[in-house]
Amino acid sequence: MKHHLTLIAALVAAAALAACGDRTQTLKSGVIADSAAFQGTGKPYAVPGWKQGDKASWEQQVKTRTQNTQNEYLKVN
Repeated sequence: MKHHLTLIAALVAAAALAACGDRTQTLKSGVIADSAAFQGTGKPYAVPGWKQGDKASWEQQVKTRTQNTQNEYLKVN
């Protein structure tokens, strides 16, 4: 019985110490999040009509997207 208690205590201690092994979490995607959203990503995959780097065009696209897809009053049941 004493051997079983020692084994259980050792397993609990090992499980508790395993939680201490947290690895460093870094962003590896290469996306820089400190630039303005309207600057774009430099990739050619964008909504037609939006010019990357043009703030007025960005604001118009956001307004259009909000009105067309996120306005609950316009949605038909």
